[in-house]
This record gives sequence, C-alpha cells and structure tokens, in this order.
Amino acid sequence: MKDKDMRRVLIASLVGSSIEWFDYFLYGTVAALVFNTMFFVAEDPSIGLILAYASFALSFFIRPLGGVIFSHIGDRIGRKKTLVLTLSLMGIATFAMGLLPTYYAIGIWAPILLITLRLIQGLGIGGEWGGAMLLAVEYAPKDQRGFFGSVPQMGVTIGMVLGTLALSVMTLLPEDAFMSWGWRVPFLLSALLVIFGLWIRKGIEETPSFKKVQAEGSAPKVPLVHTLKHHWREVLIAVGAKVVETAPFYIFGTFVVSYATSNVGHTNSEVLNAVMVATIITTILIPIMGKLSDKVGRKPLYIWGAVGMILFAFPYFWMLHEGSNIMMFLATIIGLGVIWAPITAVLGTMFSEIFSAEVRYTGITLGYQIGAAAAGGTAPLIATALLMQFNNSYVPVALYIIFTAVVSLVAIWAVRDRSNQQLDEETEVLDAKGKLTEKQLV
Repeated sequence: MKDKDMRRVLIASLVGSSIEWFDYFLYGTVAALVFNTMFFVAEDPSIGLILAYASFALSFFIRPLGGVIFSHIGDRIGRKKTLVLTLSLMGIATFAMGLLPTYYAIGIWAPILLITLRLIQGLGIGGEWGGAMLLAVEYAPKDQRGFFGSVPQMGVTIGMVLGTLALSVMTLLPEDAFMSWGWRVPFLLSALLVIFGLWIRKGIEETPSFKKVQAEGSAPKVPLVHTLKHHWREVLIAVGAKVVETAPFYIFGTFVVSYATSNVGHTNSEVLNAVMVATIITTILIPIMGKLSDKVGRKPLYIWGAVGMILFAFPYFWMLHEGSNIMMFLATIIGLGVIWAPITAVLGTMFSEIFSAEVRYTGITLGYQIGAAAAGGTAPLIATALLMQFNNSYVPVALYIIFTAVVSLVAIWAVRDRSNQQLDEETEVLDAKGKLTEKQLV
C-alpha cells in the first residue's frame, strides 16, 4: 500500500474517532455545569448532580448493545460501512441535544429527551471505536502495528481537547448567556465536524484482514455467538484490562471538574484549562508510546502505566488539596497527561492481537464496551457517591483508583505479547487439558 494511502487510512481512523469522542465528552462536561440545574432539577443540588452523572453513565450501559449491533455489521458486511453508520448516528444525536428545550420550558420531557439522545450517542460510540481501531491495525505493517493502533486512541484525547476548548471559550460568556445558549454552540457546530469526517472516510477500502475473511467465506453467521463460544476468555481479559484505562480517565478528566470547584475552590475555567493542557500532553505522548510498544512490547508499557496509577492515586488528591493552581495543573498533567498515556496507547492494539480476524470487530468491541460500562460511565457517579457517603473524604476515591489498577493487572497477567507476530498468523490453540483443539488466527 502506498504511503499516501496509509496516511489517508490513519487520518480516517483518527478524524472519525476524534469527532465521536468530541460529541461524547461534551455531554460529560456539560452534565456537571448545565444539565444538573437546567434539565435535572432538584431541591438539593447534589441530587441534581447525581442525576446528571447517572444520565452520563446510562450511555455506557447501552454502548455494549451498540457494540454488538455494529460489530455484527462490521464482521459480516465490513468495517467501512459500519463506520459511516456510527458517525452519522452520533452526529444526529449530538446536534439534536443543542436544540433541546430545558426543564423550565417543557418540564419532565426535557430530561427524558436528553436521556434518549444520550442513549443514541451510546449506540453510535459503541460501534465506532472497534471500527476505527481495526481500520488502523489491520492495515498496519507488523513492525508499526503499535504506532498505527495508537493513532485512533488519540481521537479520545483530541475529542476531549476540542470539547474542553469549546466549553472554555463559551464559559467566558456571562453566566446567564452561557446557561441560556452558550453551552449549545459546541453541540450545534459538531454537525460540521461530522460532515468532514464522512468526507474523509469516503474512498477508504476495506481492510486486508476483512478482505481475506470475505475471500475465504469464514465469517460466522452470528459473530457474537461464535465469539462468546470460542473466545470468551479473551473477552474477559479485554473487559478487565479496560478498567484501569477508563475509570481513572473519567475521574481525572470529568469528576475533577465538580470536585475541584466544590471541594477545593477552583473555578470552572481553571479546572477545564488544566484538563485541556493534560489532554494535549497525552495526545502527544500516545503515538510516542505506540512506537515504543513496537520495540518493547504492549504488555510492559501497560503494566508500567497501571502501576503508576496505583502509586499516584493518593498524591493526586494531596496535590489538589494544596489549593494552588500550579499544583492542580501538575496533578492533572501527571495523572491524565503522563501516567494514563501508555495504558491507552497500547490497549486497542493489544486487544486486536488476541482475537482472530473473523470475530475481531466483535471481540475487541465487547471487551472495550463492557469494560467501559462497568468502570467508565460509573466512575464519576461512584466517586461522587463515595464523597457523599464519607463526608467528602477523598480516601475512598483514591482507593477506588487503586482497585481499578489491580483488577486490570490481574486480567492481563496471562496475556502473551504478540507484538512480533503477524496479525493473522496461524497458531495452534490448546485447551485446558493441553490438547490441540483448533487452528486459530491471532
């Protein structure tokens, strides 16, 4: 494949992923700033915040369903067609959010419609990540697979940077203007990004791995059933490995907005700026870590990041409670910008390398989305509930971060690093008794 075509593949996987996550993170941040008072109206502000975060978490539980639907299409019909569907679905839902009337205009229908659109977002993002990842990984040369697989992961942080930047600009408006119409602007402008993303993806061919599956006629009729029957161990590994990548991310990037403003005394714009700087740094580090994984392997980098999370959990809150902007910035940069980078950089490639081509879309999507549902969307909710339960003590939240890292370290303990193997190389698979059961592509 020509270098020009390879660049187009990488751009297509990155742009679409960035747009999807831009749309997705807008909701998470606005939930803490607007939705808690304008859509989820309650006498106790803490209850409104809990309800807003609960709506944020709901989409994480619908993401596995979106993953099942679109990964079925991706493994049966193709990666490219699926990516067009997911991006379109996400864009329509996000644009519609920007037009919604508030609780004060239409009452209970406001949160109902908002939650409905959030669920549609969840369906879209549930299928997007796996397609964007495979678009990059299945085209990648063997010795650059870590780098290629890290590129769509940059979409997570680029989307967050764009969302944070848009809201940082909007929060410069007078509060009345921001609460009235300012928060809506990024949602409405996302339509332009979606159109651009669809244009970029036009002309990309199906991946070599999927073409091979088509030529051999080896695609299972129901990829989900085949995956759960023959690859359930790999799915469980992926679910567990996702935990430390997702829960601390939402604590460092979303929960901190309400925590640092309510419990430490920082302003919304100060915290949003810190998150934006941290995400820019991690965006730069992700492809560097991806390249490094091509030399040292995915598993060592992942372990370094998970251990870093354990060691930094308590220092993170100590630094926040120093009360200075500098310490708050440093805490956010170290946690979200540095320690998290190697984990997310290798995650998608590591997932792709443990599933065979005919169920790869389904396998990586199930692991990723179930892990996200279990530990991602619930993280701000759990952290807020822990604060309420333990008189605003951060100790339980720090212990929760440590717990997520331990879960993931246990999950990947038995994973064999396949960095130096061809993606679809045949290997012999042994059952629990050590007997040869089948030939499997890894």
